[in-house]
Amino acid sequence: MSPRSLASGLACALAFSIVAASPAAAEGPSGPRHVEGTVDEGATAWVADVPADWDGTVLLYSHGYRPSFLPIPHSAANAPDDETRQALLDRGYALVGSSFERSGWTLDTAAEDQLQTLDAFGAEVGQPSRVLAVGTSMGGLVTGQLAELPGAPIDGALPTCGLMHGGVDLLNYQLDGAHAIAQLLVPEGTDVRLADYGGDFAAVNATASTLTDAVVAAQDDPEGRARIALAAALYHLPRWAEGQAQPDPEDYQAQVDAQVAQFTVGLGFTYPARVDIENTVGGNPSWNAGVDYRALLRHADERAQVEALYRAAGLDLDADLDRLTGTASVTADEAALQTAYATSELTGDLQVPVLSLHTTHDVLAPVQVEEEYAETVRQAGAKRLLRQAFVNRLGHCRFTAAELVASVEALDERVATGHWASVANPRELDAAAEELGLGESEILPDYRPAEWLGDRGGLLGGPRF
Repeated sequence: MSPRSLASGLACALAFSIVAASPAAAEGPSGPRHVEGTVDEGATAWVADVPADWDGTVLLYSHGYRPSFLPIPHSAANAPDDETRQALLDRGYALVGSSFERSGWTLDTAAEDQLQTLDAFGAEVGQPSRVLAVGTSMGGLVTGQLAELPGAPIDGALPTCGLMHGGVDLLNYQLDGAHAIAQLLVPEGTDVRLADYGGDFAAVNATASTLTDAVVAAQDDPEGRARIALAAALYHLPRWAEGQAQPDPEDYQAQVDAQVAQFTVGLGFTYPARVDIENTVGGNPSWNAGVDYRALLRHADERAQVEALYRAAGLDLDADLDRLTGTASVTADEAALQTAYATSELTGDLQVPVLSLHTTHDVLAPVQVEEEYAETVRQAGAKRLLRQAFVNRLGHCRFTAAELVASVEALDERVATGHWASVANPRELDAAAEELGLGESEILPDYRPAEWLGDRGGLLGGPRF
């Protein structure tokens, strides 16, 4: 972030072996403990830290996406950063997390890895009285999966900067933005392969380079800048970039400069990541054949920017949208799509309380995914279990220790009391974070993300299989 195909049997079996009990059941050293081990016959490493004054609550941490194509150590993690780790230990929480069994897109196995890790923790350290799942980025989606498993030994969940739209929508929205660049900015006659790479990282890297070069080349004339804005709207890019002041709401030119910078940095990472997902699900699970791009733009938060820049450039926006719709021809491999739905999506059928946390300007997990997630949960009839908070900040997963610890404590209180009351009210959550002495908090008191554009089944009315 499910795995829905593993849900009932796996969760029930593990729930039986991880019965809630007093942490005193395991009599070990009175001081803090650091414990390491493996599960999956050694394929998955796990690590735990237990404070001397452990209160019985365990935070089961799911780490973010580790691309198979980058040299990131395949090691276990139990917290998003060292400062947050120490702050949580100081407050009596035990922390545990695994490496997952491999790098790449691991949504087919990660939830199972985490539950096995929790089982190993119980056997080695002692059974927890309460388990809160916490996750970062892809690990946020894993956390969302854990929150939906019937009978799982999870009492609450905190996905942060999570890919809560799931793997299918993730590839679909990126396909839309890439399609716009390929059709409107890449030189005529250039062959651009947008999907179905068969594990060929050289091919996907060539595509990413072609798309990036086209954006860079187009930024110097009004027509190119207008079309960059259209592609960026479909790609849900923030209109604010690192090293730049946040543009005014109607400073559309400065927003394009930010979008160029975001594309220049982002395409070389986000597009190759598609191969990891395709490898996991056995083919291409994304498609744009039949997509009405005029309908997409109609709902985009950036619509005013796009329309203004097209007028200034003297371009026909309708003609470009018709071109995108008419040339959209990528189809999904149905078997891969079914596998992706079974392993990489969320149903919204929450079994436990969930508090999600997201920054407002995130290039890798657009804040609009939270609108999609809330709608999925509402349709499943679990709205009462979900609360969401938004941090006014640029960047992916850039939370302060104050914001993270306050969110954990709010979720912990919700689980303990059985009701939200005001603990997850954004204004009170922000105040609680500020009082911790762990840095600033920018949790917004009143924020709603714009509409998500990548849902083929909802916004466009198409089949989801």
